[in-house]
Amino acid sequence: MTASPTTGSTGYSTVRAWLATAVLSASLLVIVMDMTILNIALPAMSADLEPTASQLLWIVDVYSLVLAGLLVPAASLADRWGRKRMLLAGYAVFGAASLLVLVAESATAVIAIRALLGIGGAFIMPTTLSTIRVLFTDARRRARALAVWSSVAGLGAAIGPLVGGFLVEHFSWQSAFLVNAPLMALAVVAGVFLLPESRSADPGVWDWLGIALSFSGMVLLMWSVKHFGAESSLLVPEGWAAFAAGVLLLTVFVRRSLRQDRPMLDVGLFRSRVFTGGIAGALGSMFAMAAALLLLAQWLQSVEGSSPIRAGLQLVPLAVASAAASLAAPRLAERVGPRIVIAGGIAVAGIGMIAVYLIPGELHYASAVVSLILVGVGIGSLAIGSALIMSGSPENRAGNAAAMEETSYELGSVIGVALLGSVAAVLYRSRLDESGALDDLDPRLHDAARESIGSAAGVADQLHMPNLAQQAGTAFTDSLQITSLTGGLIMLAVAAAVYALVPAGTRIDAEAVEG
Repeated sequence: MTASPTTGSTGYSTVRAWLATAVLSASLLVIVMDMTILNIALPAMSADLEPTASQLLWIVDVYSLVLAGLLVPAASLADRWGRKRMLLAGYAVFGAASLLVLVAESATAVIAIRALLGIGGAFIMPTTLSTIRVLFTDARRRARALAVWSSVAGLGAAIGPLVGGFLVEHFSWQSAFLVNAPLMALAVVAGVFLLPESRSADPGVWDWLGIALSFSGMVLLMWSVKHFGAESSLLVPEGWAAFAAGVLLLTVFVRRSLRQDRPMLDVGLFRSRVFTGGIAGALGSMFAMAAALLLLAQWLQSVEGSSPIRAGLQLVPLAVASAAASLAAPRLAERVGPRIVIAGGIAVAGIGMIAVYLIPGELHYASAVVSLILVGVGIGSLAIGSALIMSGSPENRAGNAAAMEETSYELGSVIGVALLGSVAAVLYRSRLDESGALDDLDPRLHDAARESIGSAAGVADQLHMPNLAQQAGTAFTDSLQITSLTGGLIMLAVAAAVYALVPAGTRIDAEAVEG
């Protein structure tokens, strides 16, 4: 295919558009990498700051709560104020918040820093997608750019533990935050020269009440699901109260948007089966995969005995498969259609997760590699999901579409980790109780060992009880396999739903919104 000299309304050369895409993808890499770096830094941070259990939960959760709550208003502001300005502001906020860790001497200060990082992330994440939508008016090139964006995101999730492990082992937990500052400074400089300024021709009304409703509703909904997961139980009254309030507020927001002629969030985008199919793929896939991958990372470290750096290396096959699949997906979609590529990719990931359950004999890393590769292929296929979402929406609603996609990823991941993670926790405790390995422990150590595989390994090491470590490892492996089976079956159902939603004959170069 011969490259056109410009990329539509931006007036940018194709080379400069790809350089701008590189800046957008690199900034996303930092955001995604930062999520997984924190998991590695938590033990050292906890030892230094001694947070309470509640504070530790807020350190982990406040980032995603703020980010998810602000995605819609941030995307709307970018459409109105200017996407380049929004990105540069996001880079500056994220970098400055990372530097504040130098003066953070308490868990409360770290919680505040994580909230600021959530604000910066909300400015950045949807705006990278909507800017790519503007950079490439040719849908085939846009699909390839989105494939690069998707593969970089997958790479960030994989190298985060590697970078985090190296920094924490050789420096301090603060370095896991500080690494963001120079990277964001580079993003600001590159963004000034390479990114185009663009706005929506029809950004909709600026609705303060709508912002309050959407932010409050999303935060309450996310918090309730996280609370259910933390308690490993649905019998939590305050969780249900927050859930009901969140659903009510979001319902009021949607109804308000539907009544407005120029809504801040165009819920009418869901009239497009192409758009709805892409959102369903993102939400359903993350629901199933996030929990399984989190449990697998825990299994590598607590059962297989891998260090954080080694565990990160062991997840590289997934990242490589994801990157390769995301780069190959657009060309394959041109041949067989995006419907087959995204539904087939999600199904392949589901089969990979089911394979963890079906592996004969004892589960080892060597036997799990094939599953990792298959799941990576499925993650890579979601690049076509981004192409469907963005091509299934008009250009003046690019920010809306991007915000909904990012929200679906966040919501799917949180719900999946909470619900499937809770299922895994219940199975782990049941299997460990049945083994009898806890019978002779005093109540405090008994409860600690039942709390998590990491705690059980610590108790076993403290008391020199190799049998406890072995039984806890077996119980966790069983829970991992059953949860992977559950997640895999959900993935197959998602694949079927996406195949049914996306109309036959859909092409990624469809510019009009399909009904």
